Amino acid sequence: MTFRYKDYRHDAQQKTMILQAEEFIRRFLLHVLPDGFQRIRYYGFLGNRYREQKLAHCRELLGMPTPEPPALETAKDYRERYEELTGASLRQCPVCRQGRMLVTQILPRRPPRQVSITDSS
Repeated sequence: MTFRYKDYRHDAQQKTMILQAEEFIRRFLLHVLPDGFQRIRYYGFLGNRYREQKLAHCRELLGMPTPEPPALETAKDYRERYEELTGASLRQCPVCRQGRMLVTQILPRRPPRQVSITDSS
């Protein structure tokens, strides 16, 4: 059995692999779930659509206290978090290490370019 695959360890290069038919089938069947099973990412109380309501119901059934929502006033800016984690400040000038970096202007996002496809036939 010969098939192509992407090798993500080497910049997603296309590669070819040769396997005995039995080995190919064995590897393929490792990805097949047994009857009656469903991948949790698509189903159940952790499914995206009603996750918050279902988790609240699970906590209620288990007699768990409702978790406190994160306090908005204590939310840290990414610059403060970076400094806390690395010890380096993003507000400090990277060249002289003495001046302070200040936001002077925020540039608006450029709208995406419209690409026109012409029929070349």
